[in-house]
Amino acid sequence: MADDLAARVAAAMWAEDTASAGLGMRLVEVGEGRARVEMPVREDMVNGHGIAHGGFVFSLADSAFAFACNSRNRVTVAQTCDIVFVAPAKRGDVLVAEARERTSYGRNAIYDVTVRRGDEVIAEFRGRSRQLSGTIIPSEDES
Repeated sequence: MADDLAARVAAAMWAEDTASAGLGMRLVEVGEGRARVEMPVREDMVNGHGIAHGGFVFSLADSAFAFACNSRNRVTVAQTCDIVFVAPAKRGDVLVAEARERTSYGRNAIYDVTVRRGDEVIAEFRGRSRQLSGTIIPSEDES
């Protein structure tokens, strides 16, 4: 039941997420407190060193974080986040970001997102979220 709600919330969010779609991201999987998003590294995402610009890797991790932390149908935003780049990504790589909730407390939560190319870790991202008022899709109480 919770994963079904997460899927419906993700579909509603994805329909409005022109930023993630514009970067070629694809929502692969979503469940309560978790999400997996993939993105190919395109020619226009490579920096002067011939590797993926860190901002695009961050955006991928941030999108997975967003789908995971909104999965319970409460409007939730990033409070703060950081990333550690472990290895460079290259043109043509397909990166996969997997977000998982670590803990929640009150209206706050902490999520870890690992970005991989195959089995190789590219980056580790930690996001702290904050629930706001409202829902993404109408709750049964609002219907």
